[in-house]
Amino acid sequence: MAKEFVKDITAMDEDFSQWYTDVVTKADLIDYSSVRGCMIMRPYGYALWENIKNELDQRIKDTGHENVYMPLFIPESLLQKEKDHVEGFAPEVAWVTHGGSEELAERLVVRPTSEVLFCEHYSKIIHSYRDLPKLYNQWANVVRWEKTTRPFLRTMEFQWQEGHTCHATDEDAHEETKQMLDVYTDLCETVLAIPVVRGRKTDKEKFAGAKFTYTIESLMHDGKALQSGTSHHLGDGFAKAFDITYLDKEGKQQYVNQTSWGLTTRIIGAMIMVHGDDRGLVIPPKAAPTQVMIVPIAQHKEGVLDFAYDLKGKLSKLARVGIDASDKKPGWKFNEYEMKGVPLRLEVGPKDIENKQVVLARRDTGEKLIVSLDQLETKLTEVLEDIQQNLYNKAKEMREQKTYVATTYDEFKDTFANKSGFVKAMWCGELECEEKIKEETSVTSRCIPFEQEAISSECVCCGREAKELVYWAKAY
Repeated sequence: MAKEFVKDITAMDEDFSQWYTDVVTKADLIDYSSVRGCMIMRPYGYALWENIKNELDQRIKDTGHENVYMPLFIPESLLQKEKDHVEGFAPEVAWVTHGGSEELAERLVVRPTSEVLFCEHYSKIIHSYRDLPKLYNQWANVVRWEKTTRPFLRTMEFQWQEGHTCHATDEDAHEETKQMLDVYTDLCETVLAIPVVRGRKTDKEKFAGAKFTYTIESLMHDGKALQSGTSHHLGDGFAKAFDITYLDKEGKQQYVNQTSWGLTTRIIGAMIMVHGDDRGLVIPPKAAPTQVMIVPIAQHKEGVLDFAYDLKGKLSKLARVGIDASDKKPGWKFNEYEMKGVPLRLEVGPKDIENKQVVLARRDTGEKLIVSLDQLETKLTEVLEDIQQNLYNKAKEMREQKTYVATTYDEFKDTFANKSGFVKAMWCGELECEEKIKEETSVTSRCIPFEQEAISSECVCCGREAKELVYWAKAY
């Protein structure tokens, strides 16, 4: 890529934070709103979200869930019903105090999450074991009054889905919690090519009001972790607060067991920071708004544009294909679509037409392939699949290179002082040690992985008997 073209994109290793900001704006994903901490998702950015949303929505429906929609506002008295929940969200809520010029008799919260709205509704519609399970999902926007914001990663308003389900037994709710984490894992690894670590949050880091929280954690290019999706087992705490009961088969009154789970637009931020490079975005084919961009060469010459449009028509049944027939120079177009992360560029000019071939340029490796027209459809599919797998493999290799082991506190602190990434270390399970680590190193527990290893018998912080292995990292 011409150096002058990327002069507005800061090099990743120079200032990763600025690189990220440059990429999301220069690649036309977002624009800044006049409201602090809110972003405008431009067509290219929203198309990316729509692809992710469509992939996830189908998986949610395939597991038996139905989509519903809840109100934007929550009465203050309703939010107050579950003590742990309201305490967890109180610092982040936005309040509505007036309707027009009239002061409201009761303040309203702009939803930061919708547990209490679903609970109120469930208390009205669930009566018998025959009404269970209730498997609802909502696609919505929520508001959390964040102090520090960054596009996609942490904004005051963001898009997401939130699932809320009710079950007859604790075991059924537990199965649901695991199933939805599997759904998120599949989306991240097979669509977004992001490898994840699966596990349980510590009690300190779990969702406010939950019995426990399962999470998938991914590692960014700069070695920071990002929570990429969570699934919460709520137990019967909310059911008791909102009196959600049912008559079981023996005619006894029982409380339901609940779950909630969510994935947000921050996953776009994860995709950018896992796969991007100094040239801009790199988008996995399965998520890309445009998978193949056709760039006609010497398009002013007779027959070139007609040929290119004919190609687009044929290939559109195999992939999401675009064509740039503008009067901009080919070199400009090449740079533009590389910056926007389009997985595959197809170049075709008079000589290619004469030789019955095209040129395919891969965004992930920069490799150019000359492909005959009679092999194009087969080759196109193969190359897109290879790009998808290659991005996953590269991301996994990067994560493995940036995953360390520490068995002593000195080793733990030294690793984070000099390196970035995940550190696997044993923990005694005490909040005191978790808080000490955060205070002294700015490192948090990311998850207690399902796949446990006994790398030491002692807690990395206090030296007492260890209970479990934890992944630790600095995080977004």
